[in-house]
Amino acid sequence: MRRYKENTGVQFTEAQEQLQEVCCNQCGRKIKTENGIVKEGLYHGRIRWEYFSQKDGECHQFDICEECYDKWIRTFQIPVEKGDYTEFM
Repeated sequence: MRRYKENTGVQFTEAQEQLQEVCCNQCGRKIKTENGIVKEGLYHGRIRWEYFSQKDGECHQFDICEECYDKWIRTFQIPVEKGDYTEFM
C-alpha cells in the first residue's frame, strides 16, 4: 500500500508525486523509505484484469515485504524461476 505526498494547489501526475509511505499489504509493516525511495526489499504487484476473468476492468496493486514474499512463494506448487542479473536500477 502506497501513500504519496499531497501538494495543494498543484495537480500532480503519478510520476511527479513523491512517495511518502509504503506498508506491506500482507503483514501491515511499514517499509523503510527515505526521500521517496524504498530502502529495503519489496515486491510491488500490479495487474489489470481483462476479458475472461471474474474481475474484468479492475486494476489491483499491492506491496509485499521481502519476508512475506518469501513465505508466499514457499506455498507455490511450482517454484519461482530464479536467475541473476548484474545491473541494478
